[in-house]
Amino acid sequence: MSASARVIVGMSGGVDSSVAAWLLKERGESLAGLFMQNWDDDGSGECRAEDDRRDALRVCGQLGLPFISRNFAADYWSGVFEHFLAEYRAGRTPNPDVLCNREVKFKTFLDEAKALGAEQIATGHYARSAKRDGRWQLLRGVDMNKDQSYFLHQLGQEQLASTLFPVGELPKTEVRAIAERLGLATARKKDSTGICFIGERDFREFLARYIAIKPGTIETPEGVRVGQHSGIAFYTLGQREGLQIGGVRGRPQAPWFVVGKDTVRNALIVDQGDTPLLLSTRLRSESMHWVSGEAAPDGFVCLAQTRYRQPAQECTVHLRSDGGLDVVFSQPQRAVTPGQSLVLYRGEECLGGAVIAATNAPLDPLRHEFPT
Repeated sequence: MSASARVIVGMSGGVDSSVAAWLLKERGESLAGLFMQNWDDDGSGECRAEDDRRDALRVCGQLGLPFISRNFAADYWSGVFEHFLAEYRAGRTPNPDVLCNREVKFKTFLDEAKALGAEQIATGHYARSAKRDGRWQLLRGVDMNKDQSYFLHQLGQEQLASTLFPVGELPKTEVRAIAERLGLATARKKDSTGICFIGERDFREFLARYIAIKPGTIETPEGVRVGQHSGIAFYTLGQREGLQIGGVRGRPQAPWFVVGKDTVRNALIVDQGDTPLLLSTRLRSESMHWVSGEAAPDGFVCLAQTRYRQPAQECTVHLRSDGGLDVVFSQPQRAVTPGQSLVLYRGEECLGGAVIAATNAPLDPLRHEFPT
């Protein structure tokens, strides 16, 4: 790498990081590109890392940037994947993208960039940052359809001070248009989906490689058996697809949804239609991470998301002595899922977030923690 490179761009082999690098080059920044391999070939033949590395190398060649490749698979395994598996074993639904950002992209990668002599890193995330009143703020991306601040809520002051988000000011359509105009190798490449750094897989087959899967019964809330599940870890609250429940005598022809998991009995609980069993008005979180480094005042009102691409919902937030939150929503929320992330917003500013621990939904096993 050139010793003069002030910024190292995380080159994923996708269009967003490619355009991010070009935008910084146009500003006159001294740059290098770094490709992170975070998942080693597991013998499935579905690892995209080598294809992505080649695309990242091609784009760096087109832009005239030094290219660096590093293998962070061990860090990903210990910092992200082991937690991912532990959550599924416990019957919860984790969000690996959040941990991936905190533990790999903005920790391992950032540390490596600093060790290489860079002052800052840059990524292709659709988010923004700004320094106001002496503190860094994490802001939503301009393109609300692509905003990724939800997945970045674990970032703190040090990470934000050291990170640039060049495409956060642009709509995705313009990013694609720039790549097409420049003839970048990634211009028409599809966006990555699936598990962070692992990609699209047959999820059931993939997960079964790492955790014990035991089939069990699918039951109504009254305990009537209506089917068999292939492993309780494969299902999440509110899920409709993949239940394979046929016509049930005495029940209407309405869609079935997962409304609960009885991990002790290995039973999946389902109900039909607009069931109230998926609704909750309160949640309790694990320890809260505040982007600013300072907690907001107790009892403050803000907006919250309990899943990505959900319209932000008004709530009142109460601080607990253990660092967690008790959150009361103005309107009932559907399928709030333990293991997923609660992320708080004030306008366009992301205040931080925490893992959802429990709700007061009727079938949540920890609902007794909430006063009636």
